Amino acid sequence: MLNDYLHAAMQRAQYQICGEEEGVRGEIPGFDKVTAYSDTLETCQKELLEALEEWVFFRFSRKLPLPVLDGIELAHYEVH
Repeated sequence: MLNDYLHAAMQRAQYQICGEEEGVRGEIPGFDKVTAYSDTLETCQKELLEALEEWVFFRFSRKLPLPVLDGIELAHYEVH
């Protein structure tokens, strides 16, 4: 389920070429501060996925809400 969620989020990613010297900027709308900057689109995509994974794990560990994507809702479960 987590892989499906990450894939759905990455499908929403938007990339902007910032100029020859500046590289590529990527972000995912609805995921505050999940951004990446890199020299190439491929590297930017990898870095954006890493930023997304960290964001999801941080919010999940703090029991903060996560957006529902394509009907996928990551629920918080209590462990006893």
